[in-house]
Amino acid sequence: MNYVDLCASVVSTIGNLFDQPDLDRFAQQAEQKIYNAVQIPALRKNMTSNITAGNPYVTLPQDFLYAYSLAVLEPTTGEYVYLLNKDVNYLREMYPVPLDLNRPRAYAQFDADTLIVAPTPDFAYKVELHFGFYPESIVTAGDTWLSDNFDSTLLNGMLVEAARFIKEEQDVVALYDKMFIDSMSLLKQLGDGKLRQDTFRTPQVKDPVR
Repeated sequence: MNYVDLCASVVSTIGNLFDQPDLDRFAQQAEQKIYNAVQIPALRKNMTSNITAGNPYVTLPQDFLYAYSLAVLEPTTGEYVYLLNKDVNYLREMYPVPLDLNRPRAYAQFDADTLIVAPTPDFAYKVELHFGFYPESIVTAGDTWLSDNFDSTLLNGMLVEAARFIKEEQDVVALYDKMFIDSMSLLKQLGDGKLRQDTFRTPQVKDPVR
């Protein structure tokens, strides 16, 4: 379902005319909820960069949402060495002296724009990051993976936002909310269950397929 059809469905279901900026906001709010609740394998990117000796920080791409994995490549052999995803406190506890240089063994999200690795690199390593990302919104793209493959979730999410916006009766809002939750459950079964049964490493969520 493309964005024009999606907006038309919201208007006809709610029975209320909305300004286009309001519809755009409903779509973006629904997308934000969905992309932060389900790890959709189709929405995955890969980035390679370099870290230098003595610098434990990796700058994240602007569209970064969450990490699937981070690996360093051995300079001589090109061997991939996957790092453990830990908390910053763990890294500070295990490697308390930043100047003790070695091959990194773990990483954590340091802030909104940066990952930190530990121990601090002893060499200039190439790193490869697999990450989930915020795709372009359907508002500007016209159609997306979500609208092509699971339009019910996006539609129901927009209906919830639209109903709250016009202060619909509580039972109506509750109905749309239930529809959204039900469609999210199906999407999670796909994204966090059926498409992720053989994943090896955390933090990749693996929900049991019912």
